[in-house]
Amino acid sequence: MAAVHPAELVDTYLQLCEDRDLEAASRYLSPDVRMEFPGGEVFGSLAELVAASGGKYRWVRKRRTRFAVGETEGQTTVTSIGTLYGEALDGTPFQGIRYVDFFVVGADGLIHEQLVWNDLVITGVVALPGSAAST
Repeated sequence: MAAVHPAELVDTYLQLCEDRDLEAASRYLSPDVRMEFPGGEVFGSLAELVAASGGKYRWVRKRRTRFAVGETEGQTTVTSIGTLYGEALDGTPFQGIRYVDFFVVGADGLIHEQLVWNDLVITGVVALPGSAAST
């Protein structure tokens, strides 16, 4: 994979995930990737993430409005900020739901960590993992 700006790498990865081109998106991930989502759900692959996401909403996409890039200890951090839009399980559309995704990109140009925060639970779009409403 040719070297690209870390924010562009993250943006492309997120777009591939939204397009459900998980094979291509997986090429952006380190073999030891750690992805943590709201409720403390942790995944080591996109296949695990997709399997666990079923039954939360019909679909969701991101309006990525800005990126912040920093350097720390030989790694690059990329923060993607924006809003979510999509369709809840009952068919109700939603939009304007805040999200922040934090990524650690290694010197190898791969994503080693993804931390996700969003307001899907507090807006009632999805149930908190492990709650009675989510089972």
